[in-house]
Amino acid sequence: MARVGYTRVSTIDQNLDRQLDGIKVDKVFADKVSGKNTRRPALEELMDYVREGDTVVVHSMDRLARNLDDLRQLVRTLTSRGVRVEFVKENLTFTGDDSPMATLLLSIMGSFAEFERALIRERQLEGIAQAKKRGVYTGRKKALSNQQVLVIRERVAAGETKASLAREYGVSRETLYQHLRGN
Repeated sequence: MARVGYTRVSTIDQNLDRQLDGIKVDKVFADKVSGKNTRRPALEELMDYVREGDTVVVHSMDRLARNLDDLRQLVRTLTSRGVRVEFVKENLTFTGDDSPMATLLLSIMGSFAEFERALIRERQLEGIAQAKKRGVYTGRKKALSNQQVLVIRERVAAGETKASLAREYGVSRETLYQHLRGN
């Protein structure tokens, strides 16, 4: 019966250390990606790793998920497998045999996490709009230059595969296809 920690921050330059500081765990899975969905490498590893009788320890609900549906689904999936889920900050533990009050608190606190994510996204879009008005936001740099796209078009016409060209230029096939379509 292992105590397994899960930590998450949204960007690679943020620090994970404080989340489970002073809490005894046997193993920690850590993601440095957005919590907007559950497609996260360490979370997927954790889900494969834990077994019946284990306890997953998370600093707070918003570290596990920023979406109420995802939060409920993750807790439900883990508890249905006999895994306890502890949220340190909220001082809540879920086992699958939870009281109606615990279920209500999960929904309320999960709703706050989802609301906070929506506010962050709204502020981000407002900031981008303001930067565009000032002419200081030009968006993400293109993965391929116009000259590279011309060369790739010629090479595709000569019979080279798009997959091999994508590998050579260090981009995904979809990125290559988008550039060839002119997007």
